[in-house]
Amino acid sequence: LPSVSAVLIVACPCALLLTSTFTNGIMMKLLSDHGLYLRDASVIEHLSKTNHIVFDKTGTLTRGEPALTDVIALGSFSENEVLTYAAAIEVGSEHPLGEAIVKGARQRDLTIPSLSQFEGIAGHGIRGSVNNKEVLLGNRRLFQRESVDIKAAEQLMISLEGSGKTAMLIGLENQLIGIVAVADTLKPEAQEAISQLKGINVEVVMLTGDNQRTADSIAKQLGIDRVIAEVLPSDKAKVIKDLQKQGKVVAMVGDGVNDAPALAAADIGIAIGSGSDVAKETGGIILVKNDVRDVVAGINLSRITMRKIKQNLFWAFIFNATGIPLAALGYLSPMLAGSAMALSSFCVLSNALLLKRWRPSH
Repeated sequence: LPSVSAVLIVACPCALLLTSTFTNGIMMKLLSDHGLYLRDASVIEHLSKTNHIVFDKTGTLTRGEPALTDVIALGSFSENEVLTYAAAIEVGSEHPLGEAIVKGARQRDLTIPSLSQFEGIAGHGIRGSVNNKEVLLGNRRLFQRESVDIKAAEQLMISLEGSGKTAMLIGLENQLIGIVAVADTLKPEAQEAISQLKGINVEVVMLTGDNQRTADSIAKQLGIDRVIAEVLPSDKAKVIKDLQKQGKVVAMVGDGVNDAPALAAADIGIAIGSGSDVAKETGGIILVKNDVRDVVAGINLSRITMRKIKQNLFWAFIFNATGIPLAALGYLSPMLAGSAMALSSFCVLSNALLLKRWRPSH
C-alpha cells in the first residue's frame, strides 16, 4: 500500500502542467511591460520560429508624416496652378501623401477649389472634377490606363524617385500638367531594428505600393536587401502566401487598412499601435510604443521562452520517468515521493522565473 501511494504521488503531473502555462504567463507579462500586447499565448510558438519579417514602408519603417518637397509645372501652367489642382483633389483625403499635398498648398496660402465626382482607383491614384474639369493625380499606371502621354515627365520622375521621394503626376483634361513630390522621414530606430533582425538570422523584406526606385532608395538607407515594390493593396496577402509556400514562417508588420489582409495571411500579424483600427484588430501582436525594435525583442523573448519550456518538460519527464519505478519498487516512501513532487514543481517554477531577468537589447 505505501508503494501504491508513493507511485500515485510521484506520478502527479503538476510540473508538466506548470511548464507551459506559467512560462507563457511570465513572457506575456514581460512583453506587455516592454510595449508589446499579445492577444493570446498561441502566437508565441510561431513567433519563436519566425525566419522572415515583411515590413510595410509608410507608417511602419517611416514616420508616416510626409511633407511636400517639390512642385514641377509643365507646359504653360504655373507651380501654384499645379499645386492647387493637386490639393483640390486631395482635400478630405486620409492618406498621408494627400494630407502632405493639402498642407503644402495651405502653407502657400493658395485657395483650394471644391471637388466633385471623386473616384479612388486602388494602386493607381484618384480622379475627380475641379471647376468642371477632370483632374487626375497618381502614378504612371493611372496615366497609362487613361492614355495620357507622360514622356515629358519621365526623367524628372526618375530623378525624384532616386532621391527617395514619392512623385505623383497631375493631369488636367487628359493632359499632363505637372508633378508633385513628397518625402517621408525614416523612423530613427528602424535601421537598428533591421540590423538586429539580421543578427538573429531573420530575413527582412520591405513590401510597398510605392515606386521601385523610391522603395530601393529607402531600403538602401535601412540596409534591407529585398524589396517588393509597386504592389497593389489586394496583392499584399498573395506575397505573404508565396513566401509561406517556400516554407518560410512569416511575420508581417503593418499599420494601414491596406495591410490588414496581409496581416491576416501571415503566420504572425504585428500591428503598429498608432495604425488603423482594422490593422490592430487583425494583428496577433500590437506594438504599443510604435517602436519596430520591439519586434526583435518579441522574437528573442519567444525563443528564450520556448527553450525554457523544453528544458522544463525534459526535467519534468525525467523526474516522472525516474520517480515512478523507484516508488513502485519501494525505494520511495509516500513522504519522500511528496517531497520529490514538490521539488520538481519548485525547479520548474524557478527556471521559468529566470525569464524575469530578460531585458530588450534596446
